[in-house]
Amino acid sequence: MNLLLVEDDEMLGDGIQTVLKRRGLSIDWVRDGLSAMQSLKTTRYDVLLLDLNIPWLSGLEVLARLRSDGNQIPVLVLTARSEVVDRVQALDGGADDYVVKPFDIEELCARIRALHRRHSGQEEEILRHGDLILDPSAHTVTIQNSEVSLSVKEFDILQNLMENMGRVMSRRKLSEKIYCLDDDVESNAIEVHIHHLRKKLGEHPIRTVRGVGYVIEKPAGGVARR
Repeated sequence: MNLLLVEDDEMLGDGIQTVLKRRGLSIDWVRDGLSAMQSLKTTRYDVLLLDLNIPWLSGLEVLARLRSDGNQIPVLVLTARSEVVDRVQALDGGADDYVVKPFDIEELCARIRALHRRHSGQEEEILRHGDLILDPSAHTVTIQNSEVSLSVKEFDILQNLMENMGRVMSRRKLSEKIYCLDDDVESNAIEVHIHHLRKKLGEHPIRTVRGVGYVIEKPAGGVARR
């Protein structure tokens, strides 16, 4: 997925770009409305993350120009404006979603995925390993049709391992995938989550590759996806 972020706050913009890149997303970052319009003319993006209070052209002006030009790119507004009148103005102006700062990065990622699914007409692939089924869109895990209750981090780790079946993922890589830059993370956090996952998944093994990381082996016949 290719994203364009329009944000003039250097610290926030850098943080968002870094975290989303760690999640495997491609993201360009510009600081003002004119640069945003230029980027949108030359590059195809899947989702636009748009601040409202930006130089040269405001976020609302960028949005108005896009829609008047017939550009229907999904737009997620990121702003400190929390009043109902601001939400209504942006949504009536063509925004598809509206998130108020400060926000949780997990929620932002989920909203980006949802926007992309709605506009592409596609759902994220369901991952299967025998009778273990992970549905990213519904955020559910089932074993033999019985739902398994996982924490957000446990779900994220399992999803990353299932998306990379047969490939060893290091503790560092898993940590980069599921934690934000400013999270206070214990050195053994991944090990603790893996321990809990193993207890909940029972006979469905997450194998430890000593000194390297963790892997879920490909099932016989290859990885099953919907």
